[in-house]
Amino acid sequence: MTALAGPAGRAASWSRGVKAATRCGLGLLPRWRGVCRSVRMENGSSQSGRGALIVLEGLDRSGKSSQCARLLSFLQGKGCQAEGWRFPDRSTSVGQMISAYLANESELDDRTVHLLFSANRWEKRASMERKLLGGTTLIVDRYSYSGVAFSAAKGLDIEWCKAPEIGLVAPDLVVYLDVQPEKAAERGDYGAERYEKIEFQKKVGEHYHSLRDSTWKVVDASLPMEVVEEQLRELAMSCILESQGKQLANLAW
Repeated sequence: MTALAGPAGRAASWSRGVKAATRCGLGLLPRWRGVCRSVRMENGSSQSGRGALIVLEGLDRSGKSSQCARLLSFLQGKGCQAEGWRFPDRSTSVGQMISAYLANESELDDRTVHLLFSANRWEKRASMERKLLGGTTLIVDRYSYSGVAFSAAKGLDIEWCKAPEIGLVAPDLVVYLDVQPEKAAERGDYGAERYEKIEFQKKVGEHYHSLRDSTWKVVDASLPMEVVEEQLRELAMSCILESQGKQLANLAW
């Protein structure tokens, strides 16, 4: 990651933070609530800290959308200023082209598709930065890593796939919901979209694995939904705390 004016937030120490909070009588929770109150300003600005960029990644039907919604509801319920985002954003003109492609309503060259997905993220970059600097935490369902993993699974050079993503806002936390493609295929409506094929999803998983580094957190998405939800809450709480006072960074590889 290339810092805009400083290093990106590190999520690697979340477990130490949660354990320390437990030893201190859950002292993390009051402090975290205080952080949420301090960044929630009526005019959208932040006096004491910025929002965190939290990204959930994983194969199709790994539970990302459901867990994003649950995490967002939890954070908002605790008084934290937070929004849920999803890529592709199908509300934009670029997003509508992507939506038609995913629904098998149009045919496009693989490189064109990849650049459309990247453009869809770029057209939201300025808004994303404003939200984060204004104190809003963003819970994002898919980001650059999906774009790279899926395109590379189609046979495109992975370094070529990474290049258009350089300069987007770097996440403070990436959580990978890990589930076997066969297990994901048992979930409702599997196969409705272009990429929901088990063999293809296996290739996507391999490329996700090559993108993962020590800052990613891997959660077993085959566990009961409530267990996954609790793990995500702990990760998010720690990430929001650690992001305070840290400046945004640009995505790099």
